[in-house]
Amino acid sequence: MSETLGSEFKSSGITEKTPGNIPFGAGTIHRGLRFTENVWNFAESLVGATSGGSKFEIVPEVTQVEVDGALVAVKELDVKQGETATMEVNFVELTPDIIKASVIGQSGSSDVTGYSVIESKSMIEEGDYWENIAFVGKTLTGQPIIVIMDNALCTSGLSIEGKNKEAGVGKYTFRCSQEITGDLTTLPYKIYYPTPTA
Repeated sequence: MSETLGSEFKSSGITEKTPGNIPFGAGTIHRGLRFTENVWNFAESLVGATSGGSKFEIVPEVTQVEVDGALVAVKELDVKQGETATMEVNFVELTPDIIKASVIGQSGSSDVTGYSVIESKSMIEEGDYWENIAFVGKTLTGQPIIVIMDNALCTSGLSIEGKNKEAGVGKYTFRCSQEITGDLTTLPYKIYYPTPTA
């Protein structure tokens, strides 16, 4: 007896590997995340609590070389010409580090007891770049997925809206940058993804 036409098609793409490939949850945000002596410094590098999650984007810039007579995109005529890598974080905490990063400010001298002062400065300096900003999330099976973007500069500024019965959440965008002495054709980001098991 012959099978019905199309009976070999699955109704879903789910396999036994699916739970280990699904990112789940808001994750955590870290500054200066490192792996030394076979241990991540998760607790020490944690920046603060978020509300509304976080988002990272890594976008290659691709140019299609134009050739007379080719009226459609042509395979092997694409050239990668740079990339951008950003992380957008919704911090519900407002700390001096977050304020200084967002306004590209500096510590000042306070004339009010019990208060520190953050004030404007005119130049971006080495210390304004975070060594790295990292997103640490997990899959449904609990395996971590780690995205690290080096030389992170906050480019969004400071904007917080206070509302009755709501926490003031600030949205901050950090941009990954290459060292001036590094490979100026690539960005220094890394994505650590769990190695699939057989």
